Amino acid sequence: MEKLNIRFAKIKDSKVILGFIKKLADYEKLSHEVKATEPNLEKTLFSPNSNAESILGFYNNEPVAFALFFHNYSTFLAQKGLYLEDLFVLPEFRGKGFGKQMLKFLAKIALERDCGRFEWSVLDWNEPAINFYKSIGAEIKNEWLLTRITGDKLYKLSQ
Repeated sequence: MEKLNIRFAKIKDSKVILGFIKKLADYEKLSHEVKATEPNLEKTLFSPNSNAESILGFYNNEPVAFALFFHNYSTFLAQKGLYLEDLFVLPEFRGKGFGKQMLKFLAKIALERDCGRFEWSVLDWNEPAINFYKSIGAEIKNEWLLTRITGDKLYKLSQ
């Protein structure tokens, strides 16, 4: 397995992070949903009270992997968890163990921060990712459906 150099992202990495977000959106056929900009990432991801963090994986000093995560909370455990919002490895660097190294890095963070869970979602059509996650021992929770409300519907609900 080739070694990936992983570090926490810094504000100067906003352009790189945005590039990964756009590539992930292309892969997931969701480019039309990307509203993120460099200034917005700088403001929201790197502000002192941000609840999200990002890591970058470098191979030969080039960024080839990205993850964005935040803490959630389990009422059943009465303990915080680590939620992986996005993980993306550039297609030409897949199969080298980089995704697993990114997940191991995040798992260590979860344990260091006394998290009871490490969770993420995966699109039901993404068989390569599903198979990869199962291969590292992840349990696919088919009985849970992601629920989301945004935009005008969110505003309407708040009234």
